[in-house]
Amino acid sequence: MNKKNISPELASTLKSMDTEEFIDIHFYRPIGYQWALFFNKFGVSPNSITIASIFIGIAAGICFYYQSLVINIIGMLLLVWANSYDSADGQLARMTGKKTPLGRILDGTAGDFWFISIYAAICLRLTPTWGIWIWILAAVTGFFHSKQAAMADYYRNIHLLFLKGKSGSELSYSPILKENYTKLSWKKDFIYKLFETFYINYTVGQEKLTPKFQQMMNLIRTKYKDEAPEWFRISFRKKSLPLMKYTNMLSFNTRVIALFVSLFINMPWLYFVFELTVLNIMLVYMIATHERFCSIFSKELQSQS
Repeated sequence: MNKKNISPELASTLKSMDTEEFIDIHFYRPIGYQWALFFNKFGVSPNSITIASIFIGIAAGICFYYQSLVINIIGMLLLVWANSYDSADGQLARMTGKKTPLGRILDGTAGDFWFISIYAAICLRLTPTWGIWIWILAAVTGFFHSKQAAMADYYRNIHLLFLKGKSGSELSYSPILKENYTKLSWKKDFIYKLFETFYINYTVGQEKLTPKFQQMMNLIRTKYKDEAPEWFRISFRKKSLPLMKYTNMLSFNTRVIALFVSLFINMPWLYFVFELTVLNIMLVYMIATHERFCSIFSKELQSQS
């Protein structure tokens, strides 16, 4: 299977071909599609699948506490299963039109639960030899992990916004989120408002790391009435497309391959080192490149307005 001969049915459940990578196209998306078809027959909601993936992912993390390679491999298989559900929930939502703001938030936090479990298991496993230092290493790594995942998600949705428009993107804007937040009641909407509290902070963090992009978007909102001109959409896609491979590597597959290798050689601390070095280099490069061409586009938008 390649991007050209992928079935129309499967393709219709994907966000876009621009933002898909090899492992997802050839493995997770086909499996996720079959899960989506299965769950749709029984009326299972996308949010229920996401919640199931959270529990499976946590179980996977627990398996990495043990020194036994057999148990570790079971954990690896569980993590693959959890990620196939993570594909299925989004594919089912697009297949049935059952998209909800809560689903977007749940989907974003599912991976957080998986990796919190993984981090804790590795730290407990290595505490007898590393002591408190492994927890410090994990805390620092976890901080950067959150930035890597957040910015990968942000840039992917920026790309989708100019590729497919607002209906094809889940890009959030903190002032609108805050406005909607004030309309929610703690008494009537407690769970949703609680999630929104964290999600607003998440979005604000993304925006703080992208000042040049924010400047560019302000021009589009004010001078172009929130509708980017066609020449800009084409030019932006050309510049943004090469960065999509980095958004994928910073999301799941690459980091999980590194995790599995570290477990196979019984050196799980190497996974933290990989995240702190290789993935952070990718993160810095991705942000710097994106900010640079956003600055150039701002000048072009300004001159043509």
